[in-house]
Amino acid sequence: MKPLSLPLVAQTRRTFLTRTTQSAGLLALASLSPFTSLATGLTKAITVQQIIDLILKEGQLSPMKNTVDTIKAGSADQVVTGIVTTMFPTIEVIEEATRLKANFIMAHEPTFYNHTDNPDWVENNSVVKQKQELLAKRGITVWRFHDYIHQLKPDAISYGVAKKAGWLSYYKTGNLMLSIPALSLGKLVQHLKTSLGIDHLRVIGDPAQTCERVALLPGAWGGPRQVGTAEREKPDVLIVGEVSEWETAEYVRDARLLGRPISLIVLGHSVSEEPGMEYFVDWLQPRLPEIKITHVASNNPFRWM
Repeated sequence: MKPLSLPLVAQTRRTFLTRTTQSAGLLALASLSPFTSLATGLTKAITVQQIIDLILKEGQLSPMKNTVDTIKAGSADQVVTGIVTTMFPTIEVIEEATRLKANFIMAHEPTFYNHTDNPDWVENNSVVKQKQELLAKRGITVWRFHDYIHQLKPDAISYGVAKKAGWLSYYKTGNLMLSIPALSLGKLVQHLKTSLGIDHLRVIGDPAQTCERVALLPGAWGGPRQVGTAEREKPDVLIVGEVSEWETAEYVRDARLLGRPISLIVLGHSVSEEPGMEYFVDWLQPRLPEIKITHVASNNPFRWM
């Protein structure tokens, strides 16, 4: 066998180096994501559990032993075709997820009408059974994302609300209090209705009262924490998701009658935390570019008549 001529040897060496460099580049690109291989052009299967693990890792969150953040329907091993974030996984949200070809719902609040999602909270609950059957039929996994999302820094729920209200410049991580430019209670109510997209708000207070120190407590903090915040921080206004009418509402009413300038704005539970689940799409999508993530609002369950 004759030895290769020098020009052919050089050409072969150049071809080898070029291919090696291209392969190295593809491998480097593929390593950018744990789920995608650009070298092959294929996207690997991503399971529900892998996504939950990714959130905990990226959020620097330690697994909790006693948490309600568990899978309520479906399977951790299910391969994910798309993700929907929402407040409550209502029947409408489930059907919209199906339309979007998303089979993984991250819901901030319960699926089955009680904090632990115990299906036997009320025995022989026909609505629970029908909802379970629908989720199984649609092939959807539901994971509650409540405790962990509040542990993110910043808390994605309160951050999302402040962001949508245009108050990020006044927001401080871990602080319930915001000092906003002074405005009347009436104008504050109008601002919240417009920025958060809420038709009606429940209010206790004088529309002419000046509001500057705001306690922002979206969701259901409970009477002791709402009233405790009012006592400790002395806000001009408490902005909450929901109240027990015999607790915080009566406290504010009597406080005003005793001469204290404090007001209460009740947004509604679902709509008060919805901006946080909407914001979480912005948090997660860059970390999971291979999967389409959509926020589907569960909206206010009440109608004003």
